[in-house]
Amino acid sequence: MRFLLDDGQREFARTLDTLLTAADTPATARAWAAGDHAPGRALWTRLAAAGVFALAVPETYEGLGPLPVELAVAFTELGRHAVPGPLVETVAAAALLDRLGDKTAAAAWLPRLAAGEATASLCVPDLTGPYALDADIADAVLVADGDTVRLAATAGPVQSSADPARRLARTAGGTVLARGPEAAAATGYAAEVAALATAAQSLGLGRALLDRTVAYARQRTQFGVPIGSFQAVKHRLADTLLALEFAQPLLYEAALTLAAHGTAPREIAAAKVTAGEAAHSAARTALQLHGAVGYTEELDLSLWIRKARPLRDAWGSPASCRARVLAPWPTGAAPVPQQGGAA
Repeated sequence: MRFLLDDGQREFARTLDTLLTAADTPATARAWAAGDHAPGRALWTRLAAAGVFALAVPETYEGLGPLPVELAVAFTELGRHAVPGPLVETVAAAALLDRLGDKTAAAAWLPRLAAGEATASLCVPDLTGPYALDADIADAVLVADGDTVRLAATAGPVQSSADPARRLARTAGGTVLARGPEAAAATGYAAEVAALATAAQSLGLGRALLDRTVAYARQRTQFGVPIGSFQAVKHRLADTLLALEFAQPLLYEAALTLAAHGTAPREIAAAKVTAGEAAHSAARTALQLHGAVGYTEELDLSLWIRKARPLRDAWGSPASCRARVLAPWPTGAAPVPQQGGAA
C-alpha cells in the first residue's frame, strides 16, 4: 500500500507549519499552563480559519469532514509545535455529537466547533479516568460513561499534570443527551478519532524533539568536536529516527482505514502505541543528549519533553493498545487488503 500525501495535503501541512511557527507557541503554552488562555484562544481562532476543526465535522453541519487523513496531517503539525488546549478532545467531541443521533445537540454545537467559536472536552472514564482535559475553560464538556452520554454541568478545580499545559478537572451533573447502544457505538467511534489524533500529535512531537536534538548535537562540543560526531550519539539519534519513520505509515494506514470503513480499532491501536513509544524515546534521547540543561523549565525543549509521556498514555495506554492489536479477529472479520494510498 502507498502512504503518500497528495499535493493538497502536503500544502496543508506546510500552511499549518508556517502559521504555528509565526505564532510563538512556546509562549502560548507557557501562558496556558499559567491559566492565561487569551493567546491560546487567539491561536485557536486562526487554526479554525485554516479548517483544522472542520475536518471532524460533516458538511451537513458546516464542516469539511470527516477527513481522517487530513486530521492526521493537521495533528502532526499541532504536536510538532506543542500547541496547548483540548484539541484532540474537541475533534473527538465533534465525532461523538455527529454519531450520537441527537440532532438538536449536533445542530447547536457542531457548527460552532467547526468555526472555532467554541471548544469542547470529552471524558470517557474507561480511557481517561474521571478527568476531562481543560474542562474548566471548555464551552462544552461531554462525559461518555458506558452507554450514557451527558453534557456536564460543572467542572471541578484544576488538577496538576506531568505536563503543565495539560490541565485536568473532574466533572459533575449535567443533562443526558443519549443512552443505549447507539450512544455506546458513538463513544467508541469518538475514542478512535481521539486515539488517531493523539497518535498524530505524538508523531509530530517526536519529530520536533529529534530536530531540536540534532541541531543541539551539531553545536555542542566536547574534546573540541561536536558531540554529534560521536558514534554513540549517532546511533541514538538514528534509532530515534527509525522509530518515528516506522510510526508514520502506521498512522496513515489507520487514517485510511477509518476513512474507508468508519472504524479501525487495530490499526489505530498499532499507530497509537508505535507513535507514542517513538515520541517517548525521542524525549529520553533529547534529555540525555542535552545534559543538565535539558532539565530546566526555562528551556523551551521542556515543553515538548513533558508532553511525551502524557500523550503516550492518553486515549489508550501502550498495554491496552498492544492487547487490542493482538486480540483474536472475530469470526468473519478478517482484514481485507486495501489498494491505493493517502492521496
